[in-house]
Amino acid sequence: MNLRFLELADFRNIKKADFVPHEELTIITGENGQGKTNLLESIFLLTGSKSFRASRDIDLVRRGCLKGWVRGKTLAAGRESEIEITLHGQGAAKRGRFAAINKVEYGRATAIAGTFTAVVFAPEHLSLVKSGPEGRRRFLDAALCQLYPGYISILRRFTRALSQKNALLKKYWETRDAEELLDVFDAELAEAGAEISGRRRQYLERMGPMAEQVYAKLSKGRERLEVCFVPCCGHGDIGALLKKTRERDKRAGFCTAGPHREDVETLVDGQSARVFGSQGQQRSVVLSLKLAEAERAKEVSGEHPVMLLDDVLSELDETRQAFLLSGMQGKQNFLTTCDPTLLKQVEGKVVTMEQGEVKG
Repeated sequence: MNLRFLELADFRNIKKADFVPHEELTIITGENGQGKTNLLESIFLLTGSKSFRASRDIDLVRRGCLKGWVRGKTLAAGRESEIEITLHGQGAAKRGRFAAINKVEYGRATAIAGTFTAVVFAPEHLSLVKSGPEGRRRFLDAALCQLYPGYISILRRFTRALSQKNALLKKYWETRDAEELLDVFDAELAEAGAEISGRRRQYLERMGPMAEQVYAKLSKGRERLEVCFVPCCGHGDIGALLKKTRERDKRAGFCTAGPHREDVETLVDGQSARVFGSQGQQRSVVLSLKLAEAERAKEVSGEHPVMLLDDVLSELDETRQAFLLSGMQGKQNFLTTCDPTLLKQVEGKVVTMEQGEVKG
């Protein structure tokens, strides 16, 4: 997987920019607030996914503009493609992200999932260990959406049915035929939920051991990582689970069980990395998860995804920096940093972001 050329306009603080990346390492340097992360974000949009910064699509368009766009020439499986993502800003008639490949319109950007793949590693990803299960579910789902294009449709079906069920539960006692409606929503949740939970389980059965191997190398064999899927009902029937928890749901006013409650637990030497892990251990866990995500993507697609590394070197000690940098050969990496001297030991192309302009 390779990005040959990038061009964008009216995106975040970037009025217009274009550049040819290095085949392996492109270093994006500059002071804070100049647009380094914005540039990485624009590359990630070419995957068809939403921004990794959890922003609304409307906020990605430069202030005062009705439309922004990102265009990239990519190489995948020996085939060149031109991917264009169009975004609509405040006041525009349309909303959302739209995609075209080689000038052919695909509608919503999610329709092109799997065409171009990328893995992001940013300081805020420490939340994968430190924060609650929602971020870890999002991590799994984002990876699965890139690898299996149909997954996003299933996820949307489940989310829509869950939203409808929760709305009903809030007004259950004043809604006519509420019990029959719950039966309809639970049937949809059970069908879509079984697919979601099964995909997550299968993904972690392969990706988890990869992360554990990376962690073993990082700790030089002194510590052991375990990545464990915490499903909503083991190998059981989600439909039966929803039926069992219905009375509890009515009392609570929302759906208390299902795939929207699943989690991924990470253990270091048998103890929770979230509760007992040191800052260094937690960083190692996240680095292991992200590198394993990339390796799993390569295993499925046959090509290594593009790596987007946002100011991560300053967050890592010398051992982890060396480990990360040593694995950059043979794949394309984009790395942002305020201190390019950290990269003296590697070769690549350096560009500078200055007030939204790409220089170099």
